[in-house]
Amino acid sequence: MSEMPEPTAIYDIEKTYLENAQKGPFFEGITPPRNMPDKQDWIDFLGFKIASPIGIPAGPLLNSKWIELSANLGFDILTYKTIRSHAHSSHPLPNVVPITTQGPLLPGHLPEYVMQNAHPKNLSLENLGITNSFGNPSFPPEYLQKDIPLANSTLREGQVMIVSIFGTSHNGVDIVDDFADTALFAKECGAQIIEANYSCPNVADDEGSLYSSPDAVYEFSSRIVKAIGDTPLIIKVGAFPDISCMKQTFLAAAKAGVHAICGLNTVSMKVFNKNMQPALGPNRITCGICGTPIHEAALEFTRQARKIIDQEKLDLTLLATGGATRPHHLQEFLDEGADIAMTATGMMWDPYLAMRFHDGE
Repeated sequence: MSEMPEPTAIYDIEKTYLENAQKGPFFEGITPPRNMPDKQDWIDFLGFKIASPIGIPAGPLLNSKWIELSANLGFDILTYKTIRSHAHSSHPLPNVVPITTQGPLLPGHLPEYVMQNAHPKNLSLENLGITNSFGNPSFPPEYLQKDIPLANSTLREGQVMIVSIFGTSHNGVDIVDDFADTALFAKECGAQIIEANYSCPNVADDEGSLYSSPDAVYEFSSRIVKAIGDTPLIIKVGAFPDISCMKQTFLAAAKAGVHAICGLNTVSMKVFNKNMQPALGPNRITCGICGTPIHEAALEFTRQARKIIDQEKLDLTLLATGGATRPHHLQEFLDEGADIAMTATGMMWDPYLAMRFHDGE
C-alpha cells in the first residue's frame, strides 16, 4: 500500500463556474501509481469492461481537463457535466457554501432549514456538507462538439465516460423533444453512454422532478431510447416521496428501455446564514445539499432500489451516489447492492479518493 498525499480541494468555491472550467482543476499534486486489478477481474458495465466500480456522477467534471485528471487518479466511470442543447449560464456566486447540520439529512424527516457553516476552515471530510447551486449551466454546442471527443481521448483502458444531458422547453421546442435532441447530439459527439438528468433541485420544478412521475419517465425515456438506439441510457433520480412511486418509476424506466438508474441526487433544502437570511441570496432560498449529511439517505435509497430491482427482476444496473467522502463510504454502497459506487463532493475535496479505495484504505 502506497502512502497517499493529503486531501486538497480542486474546485475553488470563491471562483465562478466558468473560471473553474477555464482555469481548473486546481491540482498540483502527484499522480501515485495505480493498484490495477488483473484484466480477468475487470467488471462489465453496460457492455464496457471497466477496471473498478468506482466513478464520478454528473457535476464536478466540467470539461475534458477535469475528465483527464480524474481518469489519471483512478476513477473509472467518468460523467461529463450535464449538457443542454444550447448555451446556458450558471447561477451567480455563491454556488457552493459549506453548511452544518445536526446529524444526517433523511427525506421525510428533514428540518425546516440548515445553516451556513460559520467556520468552513474547520471542515473535515467526515463532516463535509455543501450547497450545490449552479442551475445546470452548459457550454454551447460548438464547444461540446470538440471537448466531448477530447475528453473521451484522455481515458485509459478499463475506463468509460458517460455524458449527462438535460432538456428544457425553449424557443418553442417541447421539453420532450429537447431531451431527445440533446441525447442524440451527445451521441453524435461520441458519447458511449448517456444519462438523462431527471432530477435537478436548482431548476424549474417541472424540469427538476421528472423522476417522481412514472408516466413522464416512460414518455421521456422512450423518446430518448428511440433517438439514440443501442447506446445505453441511464436516468438520474432523486429522493422519492414513497416506495410505491419509486417502484412504479423503476418499472416505467425498464419498460421504456432504460439500462440503469443513478441516485441519490442532492437533497433540496433551505439554507440560511447567521443573520437568518438565505445564504445564496433572496432569489435562491432552496438549493441542493451534497456531502456527508446525505450519505445515510443515499444508502437507504440504494437498499430500496436494490430490493425493487431484484424483486421485480428488472434488467437495471444500479449506480449509487450521495455523500461518499471517504473510501469506506464507497464500499458501503457496494455492500448495499450498488453495481457502481460514485462520489462528487468527495472527489472535489479529495482527488485521491479513488486511489485510497484501490489501495484498500
